[in-house]
Amino acid sequence: MYVIGYPLESAAEILNALLVIYTFIIMAAVVISWTNPDPLNPIVRILRNLTEPVFQYVRRYVPLVGGLDLTPVVVIIAITFFRTGVLHVISRFAHEISQ
Repeated sequence: MYVIGYPLESAAEILNALLVIYTFIIMAAVVISWTNPDPLNPIVRILRNLTEPVFQYVRRYVPLVGGLDLTPVVVIIAITFFRTGVLHVISRFAHEISQ
């Protein structure tokens, strides 16, 4: 079952790395949002283009708490759950079938 195991394990590792990078992108967007960033700044635009589609989807389900937007926290928790739960199981399964 090498044909399925190794590619599946590689795909799980690549997805895990991409989710870690996306978590850092979310943290950078949150830190920048604490200041008054120039919306025309290329870094601010890139961060907003990468995070706002996900944030807008989650904001439909997560209300503001005392004027505080908890959307980034919810997204990071969801990413962490997916990484430690689902991807870990997929990676272990792929490792077992490639043995």
